[in-house]
Amino acid sequence: MTEQPTPPSQFDAYAASYEQAVNQSLAFVGMKVDYFTRVKAAYLLELLADHFGSTDGLNLLDIGCGVGNFHPLLGPQVGALSGVDLSAECLRQAQARNPGVGYSHYDGHRLPFPDDSFDAATTICVMHHVPPEQWPGFVAEMKRVVRPGGLAVVFEHNPLNPLTRRVVSTCEFDADAVLLRRGKLRGLMAEGGFGEIRSRAILSIPSFGRLSRRIDLALGHLSLGAQYFVRGVA
Repeated sequence: MTEQPTPPSQFDAYAASYEQAVNQSLAFVGMKVDYFTRVKAAYLLELLADHFGSTDGLNLLDIGCGVGNFHPLLGPQVGALSGVDLSAECLRQAQARNPGVGYSHYDGHRLPFPDDSFDAATTICVMHHVPPEQWPGFVAEMKRVVRPGGLAVVFEHNPLNPLTRRVVSTCEFDADAVLLRRGKLRGLMAEGGFGEIRSRAILSIPSFGRLSRRIDLALGHLSLGAQYFVRGVA
């Protein structure tokens, strides 16, 4: 059978200009995407360490990894890191930047891994690009590939924050975005079989270190932060 070519993704066109496109939409707040990347990577590693006791040796999956911006920050802190994405061009860029990470193409429906393959999985500001009717299946697939007792962490934009809504509305590749509220995502994860679900809004204040992140988390129940996370145990 002749192998069929991978269908193009809308993000193929942004593989080389992703950061530029996001930075343009962030210009009015005077910050760049690298800042938000570092903050979320720090939160993710703290959540993993809190759950597992340490991140050493963990097998982590990043769903919708794009060009792998997070992977230089995550890879050295875990045992093995894998990334999947719909965009073959983004995956090529990611592999060139992060040769120690394992990348696989993802069709947007079924993750290309057996059940219980990973200790933890994360997806970082990806679900707003997934059609809402596919949200339950997306969560179910994340649950399927995380081993029992493992952890899933989802980061998303907070639609209750007006600055976030402005950034999304001016970002050229967010034209398809459907922002989901934290309560909606908590419900999806509960329905998908995750337990011990916890969530917090983040980026209510600038977060440059552990102390500022503690303050940021303390403010998180107000749901005013630019983004939020929901974590659940498989």
